[in-house]
Amino acid sequence: MSLRTTNIEKLDGGSFDVFIVGTGINGAVSAAVLAGRGASVAVIDQGDFGSFTSQESSNLVWGGFKYLENYELGLVRKLCLSRNRLIKSYPSNIKEIRFLAALDESSPFAPALASLGTLAYWGIGSFATKPPRHLSAKKIEEAEPVINTDSVRGGIEYSDAYLKDNDSRFVFSFVRSAIKAGATAANYVELKRAERIDGTWHAHMVDRETGREFTATAKVIINAAGPFIDGLNQSWNLRTDHRIVYSKGIHLVVPQLTENERVLAFFDDTQRLFYVIPMGKRSVIGTTDNRVDDPNTEVNDDDRNFLLGQINARLDLDQPLTTDDIIAERCGVRPLVVDNDGDDQTDVDWTSLSRKHEIERDAALKVVSIFGGKLTDCLNVGEEVAEEIEALGIALEPDDGEWYGEPPEEMRDEFYREARLMHLDDLRTRPDIEPLSDRLWRRYGQRAFAMLEAIRVDPSMGEDIMDSADYLRVELHQAAHTEMITRLEDFMRRRSKIELVVPESEYRDSAGLREIAEILFEDQADAKLNAYFAESAVSAP
Repeated sequence: MSLRTTNIEKLDGGSFDVFIVGTGINGAVSAAVLAGRGASVAVIDQGDFGSFTSQESSNLVWGGFKYLENYELGLVRKLCLSRNRLIKSYPSNIKEIRFLAALDESSPFAPALASLGTLAYWGIGSFATKPPRHLSAKKIEEAEPVINTDSVRGGIEYSDAYLKDNDSRFVFSFVRSAIKAGATAANYVELKRAERIDGTWHAHMVDRETGREFTATAKVIINAAGPFIDGLNQSWNLRTDHRIVYSKGIHLVVPQLTENERVLAFFDDTQRLFYVIPMGKRSVIGTTDNRVDDPNTEVNDDDRNFLLGQINARLDLDQPLTTDDIIAERCGVRPLVVDNDGDDQTDVDWTSLSRKHEIERDAALKVVSIFGGKLTDCLNVGEEVAEEIEALGIALEPDDGEWYGEPPEEMRDEFYREARLMHLDDLRTRPDIEPLSDRLWRRYGQRAFAMLEAIRVDPSMGEDIMDSADYLRVELHQAAHTEMITRLEDFMRRRSKIELVVPESEYRDSAGLREIAEILFEDQADAKLNAYFAESAVSAP
């Protein structure tokens, strides 16, 4: 019986302290902290874990330098401290990275003023990163020859952080933590309705893979539905003080534009920031900020042409980027929090809104609603949710901090010792590839020990399963049993980032992709492959 099937069996007829709807970063971190503190927790998502807003981020962990413009000093302080905490708690996954901002005529700030801002930002963040510096146009050209400095007045360099792997895999790490602590979790399970009967919530669900319907009960519900939070609250006749508006953002993944592992920042022609962000041997260009009324969005020709035009005007490339250079696209909405003082959203200046979060508790209905937020703020969200759950009468154990972070340093040292003894890193000789020991530890932590043993027993387990993907055969076997992969896209887009960094033409008809499907789904491999390419054809630009 698969892990997913086992969890659905536990959901069917189960009784829980807390029932969580949604497994974006807010739902996942809530499940981890509550299960880690002794509550009985069920968490579901109508799609895959981290498959909506939380898979479309910039992969950055940052304190919100741009929020200084609106004097949101308290929010910036809170986010910077959370960033520092995440860097410390996830030393293999979250790394400090330098941002280099080139300021030209489109910049709303002079270089001198921006430099003062970086000093303030550094101080607000408790001086936990490398110090910022002011750059002349000449220094920018020396540091990043790819930048066209013809109209650059100067620039700044400062530090924030980024995820080495993708955002949705980081979200899934909290789901794994929750399951390890005893939570029941299932993807592709849709909440059809929830009703409160005699002081208890009855959640009616359907397995979207099989059509099976079932019910569970809970004392408290957490609405972590992200962009869909308002509709869910309305279905319960729940009035809240806040609501959500949507800002659409896109990213374009293209071949690597600079070998330096830093983020390049520019102001576009509308005086909005956009970035060139490293993703291994690729670069990610984005993001845009456009008001939309529907959370279901896609990249259109105007989006592509705008971003490509902006970056081509600011980089000195041998050949301008065109749509033929786009390897993958990311598109999602930011759920931004506003006061719920009416149903009309047209009066909201969304461009001035930050990525703050708000958490509301309804004591009568026993509902906790999480509005807004961002990946950087996730630990704060988890701890605040735990406080609200306790206020609703659910007893929790003291917070020992075990629900987040990487395994202890001693365990990491032991893994690297064993990896050296078996010469794991010697299996790869290319100078531009990450050592296998680093990769396995970052992705799997304690579970990586079993991978070492599997490679010892069968050296073929240490082979890349797809030439251009840097993914070992042993990782597929691990994923098949422990990562609740239900559709091929779950692996290609979220547990890994193959779909983001490898052109479809390189893997579509490859033997590696077929083996991936066979390992993950066995006799269902053909059906899963057909479904995957049918879906990708629908979503292709």
